[in-house]
This record gives sequence, C-alpha cells and structure tokens, in this order.
Amino acid sequence: MNTPAASATPMNPAPITAPVATPVATPAPRDWARRLQLACRAWMAVAIAGLWLFALYVIGAFAWPALTGDWAAWGRRLPRGLVAGDAFGNAVLMAHLAFTVLLVVAATLQFLPAVRRRWPALHRASGRVFLVCALVLAAGGLWMVWTRGTVGDRSQHLAISVNALLIFGCAAMAWREAVARRIDAHRRWALRLFVAVCGVFFFRVVLMLWLLANRGPAGFDPQTFSGPALTTIAWAVYVFVPLAVLQAVLVAQRGGHPAAQRWASLGMAALTLVTAVGVLLTAAFMWWPRMG
Repeated sequence: MNTPAASATPMNPAPITAPVATPVATPAPRDWARRLQLACRAWMAVAIAGLWLFALYVIGAFAWPALTGDWAAWGRRLPRGLVAGDAFGNAVLMAHLAFTVLLVVAATLQFLPAVRRRWPALHRASGRVFLVCALVLAAGGLWMVWTRGTVGDRSQHLAISVNALLIFGCAAMAWREAVARRIDAHRRWALRLFVAVCGVFFFRVVLMLWLLANRGPAGFDPQTFSGPALTTIAWAVYVFVPLAVLQAVLVAQRGGHPAAQRWASLGMAALTLVTAVGVLLTAAFMWWPRMG
C-alpha cells in the first residue's frame, strides 16, 4: 500500500533543508584558450595600427617633402639627414624609409586572418615581401649605426646590432620552415621575426611611457640621448622582453594548461592597453609635431 506523504502542519513542520550553494562559473579550458587568442589578436590590431601611424609619419615627414623639393626638412627631423657628397649613404637612408612603409603594408596583409584563408597566394607573396623588407631594414640599420652615425651611445648601438642579428636569424628560420611545409613552426618563427622587426617601434613606445611615468626625462641626458635608462630600455625592447613575452604566449597556447592560458590572456590584455596608450603618446608628442 502506498503511504501518502505527510503534509506540513504546526505539529508536523516541513523538514528544513540546507540551501544549495550555487557554484561560481569559471571559464572552461577552451574558454581560456579562446580568450588568449582574442587577447593576442587585440594586441596585434593595436600594434598594426601603431605601425600604420608610424608609416604615415614617414610619408608625411619625409616622402611628401621629397616630392615637394623640401629636402632641408630631412635635416630638421633626423640627426643626420641628407649629407652633401654622400650619395651612397643618402641612398641607404632613402631605401630604409621606403622599405619601412612597404614593411607595414606587407605586415598588415600577412597577419590578416581573412587573407590567409581566402587568398593564400597573396599571403605567401606578402610574406616574401615582409621578409625581404626585414632583411633590408636590418642591414641598413647596421650600416647607419656603425658608419653614418646616429643618436645614442655605444650600448644602444650594440643592442640595435643584436636586434639586427636576431632579425637575420628569425628570417632564415621562417623561410626554412616555410620551404619544408612545417606550417606551425613557420608561424612561430614568422611571429618572432615580426616582434624583432618591431624593436625600433617598441623603443619609441616604451620611451614615451617612461617619460609619462617620470613626467619628463629621467635616468638619461636628453642632450646626448644617453644614460642607464635608455640603455635598459634599448636592451629590453630590442633583445629580451618582446621575444620572451611571445615565447610565454606560444608555450601557453601549445601546452593547453588552463592556468597558463589564464595568466597569458590577462597579461596580453594588460599589454594591449599599455601598448595603446604608448602608441597614442608617441603619435601625439613624437610623430605629429615633427610633421609640421
């Protein structure tokens, strides 16, 4: 016989049950992987936008004056502009600036996902252009630093030289892996090449952040453009920090560990914000004023 359930009465109160705790929703491992990917894409978008601002500065500050015949503007905007009687050095400088703009165009095409998916031939062509531009810029930078003379002291010149060697090495490895059809390895070396090539761009962004944090020059002499602060910034951005950050992100992506992906995604989100602020400061206080 079925016994009906007892109803709650004053003499027979309903049983008291403990409230069930609602679990706090935490992102699944796949969510952290997706968030890391989105954070990396956000940083890349900011970096590409900053490179385009730099390219527009090069066009406005150097290409346009050249077209209008105002060659003296180069001397006002560079420590050593066009030097009378130095035809080869002037040609190297012009090529350096022209290939800078071309590299930005190639980098934009290279890292657009739509280009890789829909137009693989364009992706391969832009990759070759990017690689050639990187090699030309690295070689030209080495030549100008050690023969033509530029701002900064020997420690900064050494950091730039190591950066050029890193560019040569990353370019060789990216090309080797592409020829061997090892696409994942090629992608990693192409990203390392991009980060190494951006060393000059990173230096300007970090310098502006340093000036903002200290409300002016600190740790270096603005007249000679030398000092421990600039030496530290140069070695950090040209050699160590960007490549180390990239390696940490690659390890987090490949390892699939949720904790590593969580910290990498949060770090990249913060880095995206810092980079955006640095780019805006650099454009407003370094590039825009020099275009007048």
